[in-house]
Amino acid sequence: MFNLFHLSLKLSGFPIANAQADFEKILAISEADYPDYLETKKREIVEFHLKNNPFYHNLVGKETFDNWNELPVLTKKDLQKPLKDRLSKGYSEKTVFVNKTSGSSGDPFVFAKDKEAHAFTWASIMYRFGWYGVDFNSSYQARFYGIPMDFIGYRKERLKDFLSKRYRFPIFDLSDTILDGVLEHFKTEKFNYINGYTSSIVLFGKYLQARNIILTDVCPTLKVCMVTSEMLFEEDKILLEKYLGIPVVNEYGASELDLIAFQHPNDEWQVNSETLFLEILDENNQPVPYGKKGKIVITSLYNKAHPFIRYEIGDIGILDEKSTLKKPILKKLIGRTSDVALLPSGKKSPGLTFYYVTKSIIEDDGNVKEFIVRQTKIDSFEIDYVSSVELTLEQTQEIEKAIAKYLEPGLHFTYNRKKVLERTKRGKLKQFQSNL
Repeated sequence: MFNLFHLSLKLSGFPIANAQADFEKILAISEADYPDYLETKKREIVEFHLKNNPFYHNLVGKETFDNWNELPVLTKKDLQKPLKDRLSKGYSEKTVFVNKTSGSSGDPFVFAKDKEAHAFTWASIMYRFGWYGVDFNSSYQARFYGIPMDFIGYRKERLKDFLSKRYRFPIFDLSDTILDGVLEHFKTEKFNYINGYTSSIVLFGKYLQARNIILTDVCPTLKVCMVTSEMLFEEDKILLEKYLGIPVVNEYGASELDLIAFQHPNDEWQVNSETLFLEILDENNQPVPYGKKGKIVITSLYNKAHPFIRYEIGDIGILDEKSTLKKPILKKLIGRTSDVALLPSGKKSPGLTFYYVTKSIIEDDGNVKEFIVRQTKIDSFEIDYVSSVELTLEQTQEIEKAIAKYLEPGLHFTYNRKKVLERTKRGKLKQFQSNL
């Protein structure tokens, strides 16, 4: 089989073969030897950043550390500085993998991974998807994701999709007419698996339910569905498994880190302990025992370009009592839900659509710290934001232009600059809220 996906990673400068070989070595470390291995890796990555990353060195305030729990817990706020001021010595924006996130929490920032660390991320994804017989070089993916609407961005994503053996259904309009077309694709293409945003796939599941169609009846090559980026509720999982006709696998990840947890075929939500170290901390940033809930804080063990050390991701979770350092099990994830926007034309769009739209106001200078979008009427939205300087007329026009392109024209927006944004009881921002 011609490995087009591997080749595309290699051509982009990501040493995927080395990463996979190293990943296999980590998997082979025994349960007994794992705590020592992990301690070594944690110390190595912190010492590297204390020595080579002035930004991290300033945060910690000293050359060395004795106690892991004394290290600061980083939040997105700490990282809202121009990227060049956060990179380690020897790395530049041209030599690393750079991406943007607003996450599902509405805190935007630009992040980087060195190419080896990014290859590790792919090795970890390929390994876990392999549990379900998915091979990135040969399995064909039906992808429910956003896509940039500008000509160059759109073509670039479509090319990436081609190289990655996937067909993308843009999720900005999921009205019945569009879903009719999606269903036609499933009738004519031999898709092996579905991957994408939970809320979009659930909308498709409800569309199938209304028509009493089981997807595998029209597309028998389908084996599995992976949902990501938003909470999958139990009743939605039951609905999806019935109307897609395949197992639905829950994925929890963050673009700036990696896959964080992935549902194993035995149904446990296995944490990625190969490239990450996950802690559950209380309000005072102290570790809680297995079985107790707390903040999810993650260390990226291999990213040398940019420090993600004790990084608070904005979610609350519980590790299972039977967890070990080699095999931590996420018992419960609390958070990460997203509403659906209903528009005057009858379109339904997932709240995460605003993730793509609000990218147009996100700049690397870190001006906009946080934002939420609220739908107040069928045609009216409010954007509450926290920023160093007020958005200019030009910027708000840019947002509205992007929204007209992604969603539909004729929507009304008001912008409220705030000192702080209202949070949920869990201290999390809900990026999109519908008051309808």
